[in-house]
Parts: sequence; structure tokens; C-alpha cells
Amino acid sequence: MEVSLREVRDADLPVFFAQMKEPEGLRMAAFTSEDPSDPDLFRAHWERVRRNPAGIVRTVVDDRGRVLGHAAVFGPPEEREVTYWIGERYWGRGVATAALRALLLIEASRPVHARAAADNLASIRVLTACGFVVSGRARGFANARGAEIDEVLLTLPG
Repeated sequence: MEVSLREVRDADLPVFFAQMKEPEGLRMAAFTSEDPSDPDLFRAHWERVRRNPAGIVRTVVDDRGRVLGHAAVFGPPEEREVTYWIGERYWGRGVATAALRALLLIEASRPVHARAAADNLASIRVLTACGFVVSGRARGFANARGAEIDEVLLTLPG
């Protein structure tokens, strides 16, 4: 599947909202907003994200223009972090890896950091396929699971 990134459009947001409520996606991502089903919180979050001049946020699309998800880089220069969300129906097709590789061409600064739930092996594989290395471990409260869980910290070195 051919994958590219483009600027986020208003019309993308309802797709993102639907994807970010998918049960397996929530479980895998784990560290989500307190209430992913709240449209007001979702809108407020995306307004902040899109207004932040230091952030890079892109819509992931296929060669037919279908919205597959989104990918972003955020944080101050010394703490840049990547994040991505791909709709469940596109998992297992290399979409996340292709999207992250494309994002890392836009974000040239290094190091860049990432986090994943320790049991989210698919996301850890995506990150390591893009050159990230495990740099630590932590525990944090995962809203989507209602519990504190282990997470893996990863870094793309400079």
C-alpha cells in the first residue's frame, strides 16, 4: 500500500475521532486521553495540536486519498517525541512504518524519542524498524486500561 503524509484538514478530524475510539487501538495505545469518546475534549485537543507552531502533525493517506491515520512530532528541541495512530483496518500492512519513516524525513533533528506500552509489540517493531533503540523503561497510568502499566522508552539517536 502506497502511503504519504499531508497537512491535516478539518475533514480528517471525524476520521481521527472514529479511529481513536476503536477498542483494540485504545488497548494497544494505552496512554490515551481520559475519555476518548468525548467529542469536546477531542476537538479541544486537536485545536491545541494544530495551533502549536513547534509541532509537526500530518494525516497519513493512501494512494487513493483515504485517511489511514495521523503521525506527529511534538515537544521542545531536546525532547522531541513522535506519536502516530493508524486505524485498525490498516494494521499489518506496513502503514505505520511507512508513515513514521516519512515523518522522520520532515523532522530532521535528533535525537527523537518515543514511548509504547511494553506489551504493544507491534508499535515497538515499527519504531525499531525506523531506527529507534530501547533507551529505558517506565511505568505510567494508562487511561485506556484504567491501570498503571509498563512502558518502553525508545530513542532515535543523532
